[in-house]
Amino acid sequence: MAGGFLLMAAILIGAVWGVATGNPMKGILIGTGIGIGVAALIWLLDSRSRS
Repeated sequence: MAGGFLLMAAILIGAVWGVATGNPMKGILIGTGIGIGVAALIWLLDSRSRS
């Protein structure tokens, strides 16, 4: 399974949200954090299913 798409989507959604609220860098950072968390969760779940 690939979590890279979700990471990219979270960054883009965070950027759009940040622009809408007037602070795009904050949105990008929050989106990146959420995306990394989701990608790591997918990686953990995928590694468990292979064992």
